[in-house]
Amino acid sequence: MNTDKIFAEAIVNEYSKKSASKVVALKKLDRKAKTPAQVFAYTFGILCALVAGTGMCLSMGVIGSGTAVFTALGIVVGVLGFAGMAVNYPIYKHILQSSKEKYAGDIIRLANEIAAEED
Repeated sequence: MNTDKIFAEAIVNEYSKKSASKVVALKKLDRKAKTPAQVFAYTFGILCALVAGTGMCLSMGVIGSGTAVFTALGIVVGVLGFAGMAVNYPIYKHILQSSKEKYAGDIIRLANEIAAEED
């Protein structure tokens, strides 16, 4: 095996002009369908985790004066954060499903074209 030849071919492939293949277009459409749901899920999940952590800190007296008012406020804020984390996945699934329905026609058409070419 000539490693110099393999290395040279890899560099040529890196610098050569790429032709937009149907498989690449299919992958881009798939990514375009899934990205909005993923961005929402990560963002909402992080925010809810921060809210829950803030509530726990308030209820334990790490922040605030540690009085009964801050403890009660911390419990309420923590429960809101945990509730947000609990509904994050169902919301993600709903956004993903609606996004998939939006791009389903194009993805199926392109996948059928690719399958027909290989036969």
